[in-house]
Amino acid sequence: MEIKVPEVGESVFEALVARWYRKDGEHVGKDEAVCEIETDKITLEIYAEAAGTLRIRVPEGTTVKIGSTIGVVEEGGAGKPETGAGSGKPALPPAPEPSRHVSPSERKAAREKPVAGDRGPGTGEDEKQATADVFPEVPPVVRSEEQAPYVAAGEGRITRTPLTPIRRRIAERLLAARNQTAMLTTFNEADMSRVIELRRMHGEEFLQRHGVKLGFMPFFVRACIEALREFPAVNARIDGDDLVYQHFYDIGIAVSGGKGLVVPVLRDADRLRFAEIEQRIGEFTEKVRTNRLAIADLEGGTFTISNGGVFGSLMSTPILNPPQSAVLGMHAVQERPVARDGQVVIRPMMYLALSYDHRIIDGREAVMFLRKVKEYVEEPGEMLLEA
Repeated sequence: MEIKVPEVGESVFEALVARWYRKDGEHVGKDEAVCEIETDKITLEIYAEAAGTLRIRVPEGTTVKIGSTIGVVEEGGAGKPETGAGSGKPALPPAPEPSRHVSPSERKAAREKPVAGDRGPGTGEDEKQATADVFPEVPPVVRSEEQAPYVAAGEGRITRTPLTPIRRRIAERLLAARNQTAMLTTFNEADMSRVIELRRMHGEEFLQRHGVKLGFMPFFVRACIEALREFPAVNARIDGDDLVYQHFYDIGIAVSGGKGLVVPVLRDADRLRFAEIEQRIGEFTEKVRTNRLAIADLEGGTFTISNGGVFGSLMSTPILNPPQSAVLGMHAVQERPVARDGQVVIRPMMYLALSYDHRIIDGREAVMFLRKVKEYVEEPGEMLLEA
């Protein structure tokens, strides 16, 4: 059975053989993941269609054309013993424990500290043994090339690796967003008290009924859709000399993966209930984790939401995802003093950022759109919270 690079999309022509899970000559089971490939859009795993002995034809780190044969499974071969338990991926060796830097004062104390059987002032060998007893197998610390002139200049100080297809694609799109759009960003902040209270009141029931937790994202998805209805230019795009208004709401949700940020799309998000939004996002996250995200999951999208708050970001400038004209950036919730009715109170606040293409969206529209999102989030009401 030949292992070939599958077709994953009309615009994808090559892939990187990122990783083999088994070594050449090892046995693989049917339906076992044997390797990981990476294109400029997604990372995915290839599975063995039959059990047998793996013969690797293309090593890791090689870029090949779609449809190329990168390996063969010789059916019925015994192969070498598996290196991992079961039929999963090979067990990785334990990471070495990091060496601890020992200061000169600690070494001096070690030399002077009496050890078992100490016979008083001793030889240099006694001092070495005393140090070894207190700090066993501590490698010498080299602080600079001047202290170790025998070390080649620059050796071990850098690691050079080629950009992966996904990182190259990300770099291209980021440069395109900067160079081919008139991107500006406007900021606001939202009081999350009401949303937090609704989650506290209904969270347990929501989890029991739907099997998923109620997070912040459904509130923002629905708030953005309502605001997009009022400000259609934010949901539009430029196509040549035309401005295309899109009367549907395919909302991209930025998801962080091991190889970079991907933006799967919630199709017709205006028709999804809160539970369906959470379930779809959960499915996307699992697909990213297991390298099963398809090109179809990423195509299209009229507006994007990115939540840097999950990583602790308090304020950032999200970058556009062309050809979309706007992206909303959510951030971490932080209790801050704010003025309410002439009084200073502590409220859970979130900074919001809207980056937009000024060729399509005027500053007034951008500011009012973000204010509308803020208003819906602060007072979600029956329009946003569904049974």
